[in-house]
Amino acid sequence: MSADVWLVVGLGNPGPKYAGNRHNVGYLVNEQLAERLGSGFRAHKTGRADVVEGRLGSPGTPGPRLVLVRPKCYMNETGGPVSAVAKFYGVPPERIIAIHDELDIDFGTLRLKKGGGDNGHNGLRSMRASLGTGDFYRVRAGIGRPPGRQDVADFVLSDYSSKERKELPIQLVEAADAVECLITEGLEKAQQQFNR
Repeated sequence: MSADVWLVVGLGNPGPKYAGNRHNVGYLVNEQLAERLGSGFRAHKTGRADVVEGRLGSPGTPGPRLVLVRPKCYMNETGGPVSAVAKFYGVPPERIIAIHDELDIDFGTLRLKKGGGDNGHNGLRSMRASLGTGDFYRVRAGIGRPPGRQDVADFVLSDYSSKERKELPIQLVEAADAVECLITEGLEKAQQQFNR
């Protein structure tokens, strides 16, 4: 397998019940990236994930190779499928990008980083456990804190508000741009451009 392969994992829960949830923003960003690659997700040989393979860049000047991953399991079981797909393609943790929702960042805001804890996020916790490290990249899409006394679990598993749904396409495009920038320009430049 070529050394330029990147695994881009969109975290979320499968099925129509969860499709519009805040917790599924990783799935939504990966759909945006799949559209850019001109391909749809298909079942991977490992059995517990759908993938899209493609390259960044224009047809005449192909860039780094991407494997977009959409685990076909609930968030707290994400690590197993991610680890299996990473092993299949020979991708080390330092070439894995997890796209996920982040409570501690306002809606519409992005933050990029490498490594760190899971901050209570079940998908990240599962990935850390299965990969044996947290030393992978994260594109954190802000969803903000729940209003009033709403339970955090209920909030992340609820759909975006009507106001947020109008602005969500902008966040998805920016997050997809951030993934591409991270891969082609490196973390520092991507942080300078998107961490605001």
